[in-house]
Amino acid sequence: MIIDLPSTTTAAVNKALIDLRESGGAIALGRVLTLVVVADEEHAEPAIQAANDASREHPCRIIVLVHASARGGARLDAQVRVGGDAGASEVIVLRMFGKLVGHGASVAVPFLLSDAPVVAYWPGEPPAVPAEDPVGAMAQRRITDVAECRTPVAALRDRGMSYRPGDTDLAWSRTTLWRGLLAAALDQPPHERVTAVRVVGGSDSPSTDLLAAWLGLSLRCPVTRVKARAGVGILSVRLVRRSGPIDLDRPDGATATLNAPGQPERRIALPRRTTSESLAEELRRLDPDEVYARVLTKGLARLTGPRPGAAAAEG
Repeated sequence: MIIDLPSTTTAAVNKALIDLRESGGAIALGRVLTLVVVADEEHAEPAIQAANDASREHPCRIIVLVHASARGGARLDAQVRVGGDAGASEVIVLRMFGKLVGHGASVAVPFLLSDAPVVAYWPGEPPAVPAEDPVGAMAQRRITDVAECRTPVAALRDRGMSYRPGDTDLAWSRTTLWRGLLAAALDQPPHERVTAVRVVGGSDSPSTDLLAAWLGLSLRCPVTRVKARAGVGILSVRLVRRSGPIDLDRPDGATATLNAPGQPERRIALPRRTTSESLAEELRRLDPDEVYARVLTKGLARLTGPRPGAAAAEG
């Protein structure tokens, strides 16, 4: 069910929510958090769909602040979505026009759930310092997605410069399955020291950079980050050891092969994670992610590009 409220006020939207609850119990109250999504028109609907999917695991109230147009007079158009149109949540879409565009936090405040944590999510270009943004300042967790920025790798470096405890990025959660597989491979004998790492991924892939930085910090060895064509995500990781390399390769973006000395080749389903899956993972925790913080603020600076003769030395 979708209820449209054009040229409205926050008081009228709240009244519509109360009427829905009283008329048919359309809105359940067992919400674990408030998710505030700040988006432009281009990113709004994909972000709502991702949030709806994630809400099936994390029932929440979703408030979507859409920066529609800064031109013209101040106006608020709203939608209330419940039932099949809202996953396991109620969705309040607030389209702001004119001067109202610069006051999203004030528009959102009347709809925050009492005594529930607040998570802010920017599916497009985030503010320069999310923690200092008015919406980010009232959130315990702040989720960005640098993969949706115009220059993803540069945006990732910006996130490192502006990091505050509670910040995270979906580029990090997209590395989770890779980190789990590599950690499991190193748990198998022989337990030898890794002397070098080579990570290959798209030139525009911030997740590849984060994975390489995580390996460098975890294994305390040189890491070479090799750039492939744009748009392919993470392609492969090689961990060099005395007995031979461990290779995890995913050339097609769906299925990976794991090769290690003395072991048969393993084929593993490793599809590229959707935004919904990544967002659901980030909503599982409300405390600062200390590993991500170290990788972002310390690990990225240690990455190097390929050196002449490096491939031969690693082979």
